[in-house]
Amino acid sequence: MTEHHPPLGTGLERPRVPHDSAALTAWLTTLVRNREYGTLAALRRARGGTNAHIRAGWYGGDDHRDLFERMAFLFAIYHQGRSTPSYGHGSLGAAARRIGDGTGRGPDNPGAQRLLDRVVASRRIPWRHLQHVVTRLRSCEQPPPSWTGLTEDLIKWNDRKARIAYGWSVEFHTPPALDRNTRTDPTTRKDTTS
Repeated sequence: MTEHHPPLGTGLERPRVPHDSAALTAWLTTLVRNREYGTLAALRRARGGTNAHIRAGWYGGDDHRDLFERMAFLFAIYHQGRSTPSYGHGSLGAAARRIGDGTGRGPDNPGAQRLLDRVVASRRIPWRHLQHVVTRLRSCEQPPPSWTGLTEDLIKWNDRKARIAYGWSVEFHTPPALDRNTRTDPTTRKDTTS
């Protein structure tokens, strides 16, 4: 049996399916919220090929199927054993600032520094190192990066104009006083004395 393909130019070509990072995040967080632990366990299988991986790939559209399957894997690794989903916040560089312990976090923690250095030095998407970042954030009980933002960043990983790795490095090394996420409103005074 042969498959019939319409000739090009007939207007019957299959339209390209775009990706939807936010929809992937919404689906994944729903799995956690609904306690669908079997599906999350299937996503933690690194080799993929499960129905759960295929479903995650649907959100990647025609061009990013594999990337979305791998993002679902990272999400499932972080959420193993958790009953409350985390959408995360900030970039991977900002999240890596949260890695550490009582002796130091982020740039003050040699392990966090080495890990980020490995991530940003990679020409290809550094999946193994990203898995280590997610695992370290989980073990430090720190929130992950924004899953939607991370997905979008990885889509642009090889775009030289986007400079994703550079941006992550800048956010990792930004002094706390200048960090956008911790800045307070300049009109608010912390020390109000009368």
